[in-house]
Amino acid sequence: MTTKTITLTDALYEYLLRVSLREPEVLRHLREETAGMANANMQIAPEQGQFMGMLARLTGARRALEIGTFTGYSTLSVALQMPADGRLVACDVSPEWTAVARRYSEVAGVADRIELKIAPALQTLDDLLARGEAGSFDMAFIDADKENYLHYYERVLRLLRTGGLIVVDNVLWGGKVADPSAIDTATAALRAFNAHLRDDGRVMLSMLPIGDGITLALKLPVEPKI
Repeated sequence: MTTKTITLTDALYEYLLRVSLREPEVLRHLREETAGMANANMQIAPEQGQFMGMLARLTGARRALEIGTFTGYSTLSVALQMPADGRLVACDVSPEWTAVARRYSEVAGVADRIELKIAPALQTLDDLLARGEAGSFDMAFIDADKENYLHYYERVLRLLRTGGLIVVDNVLWGGKVADPSAIDTATAALRAFNAHLRDDGRVMLSMLPIGDGITLALKLPVEPKI
């Protein structure tokens, strides 16, 4: 099968960044600080952050969810594109990593838009549902432990309004999802998740080879029962 997606060489990737990346200084500093930390590979690429910021603008997101915050590059990318009264609920379990995220949100002047929840994300999502917040969010980003992706997705879908957008990271998983010899639990969970979304008629679907692969899932109206 002939590929229809261009191969990004190092030179071409550098060109892409040079002619398209509009990275605010605060995000650049955050990215550079995170690059020297353990688990730096968990940080999204700058062009992905810019893409997510554009998606926030396109959806007119006033309420957003984030499952997996790390040091906050994705958090800040989205929060900077939300209105002053916007609210982003960011879920993570690490006080250490999110302390960096909190510091940079204050520098960027958007700390009041971000509600950081240090707790298992499933607990936070269930709490939001229990408080009657189903259908009240505009956008969500899932980028946490892969084994729980499907559980996160099902809860987030309930929390989103019709026409709301879910962005899911790492869906190509370094190519392991297409490697039959890869049988670890995270890879198996991602394969099952990707197959589930392929067959889910509740969303409009697009998988893109950006970063480590991202999926966009747009929540569709429920078909009326006759």
